[in-house]
Amino acid sequence: MSIVCGLPILECVYCLACARWVWQKCLYTAGHESENWGLATAEEFENVPRLCRLILFGYEEDICNPLWAPPGGYGINPDWVFLRKDYEDTLGRVTPYMIYLDHDNADIILAVRGLNLAKESDYAVLLDNKLGQTKFGGGYVHNGLLKAAEWVFDAECEVLRELVERNPNYSLTFTGHSLGAGVVALLTLVVVQNLGKLGNIERKRIRCYAVAPARCMSLNLAVRYADIISSVVLQDDFLPRTTTALEDVFKSLIWIHVPWRRRCLKIQGGSMHLVASITLLSGGP
Repeated sequence: MSIVCGLPILECVYCLACARWVWQKCLYTAGHESENWGLATAEEFENVPRLCRLILFGYEEDICNPLWAPPGGYGINPDWVFLRKDYEDTLGRVTPYMIYLDHDNADIILAVRGLNLAKESDYAVLLDNKLGQTKFGGGYVHNGLLKAAEWVFDAECEVLRELVERNPNYSLTFTGHSLGAGVVALLTLVVVQNLGKLGNIERKRIRCYAVAPARCMSLNLAVRYADIISSVVLQDDFLPRTTTALEDVFKSLIWIHVPWRRRCLKIQGGSMHLVASITLLSGGP
């Protein structure tokens, strides 16, 4: 179109439309999808502080002499840690995890740690995904997190089956933080699809608490498994409220701005916003 009054009208309209689209994408968060949902009951929230402390406990190098215990301690018995695996054991396929027998609460717990800013393998798992790449159970899931979940299931299936059969009155709980939360959410889906491999455990005995999870499954799967998977998000926590539409933007931020990321490696990677959650749950400052 010819220029009217010195302004290229079509070009301006096009630029404004593009700017509006980008602005909406940057403002839209996952919180919009749950803003009208009901509040959790006290009974539903009861296990969250205990499991958060267990996840934090997994970051300790020496579980018998913890250095980062929250006020009041972890409330964890080191003698009840049945199994613990670090990066050397997982070969970078998944973040470190442990299996804990909580005899006080009749619970078999598999807890997976969150993203470690110093581990390239963790970034590889998180960024191994494309929109619509991987189908699962009638929906779509995060490709890298599904592969990590399947690796854990294959590695620990026999162990979990033995513990479930040995403790028939115990529940089976999967919990994790950040990257680990996405892993356990998809691990729960894998377990439900393979109940026979765990001694035909009843679905009602399985639970999952995903603390600050990465977005890892389509909405139809989230609704279908809402009876056993609970997501715990602290206010406007960044990772769980990031939409998949912004995935490529954050890939660029992570992989292009390398000097910034390397300076951040000095931070105790992966546990920062969980510590904030624990402080809030404990009534701390």
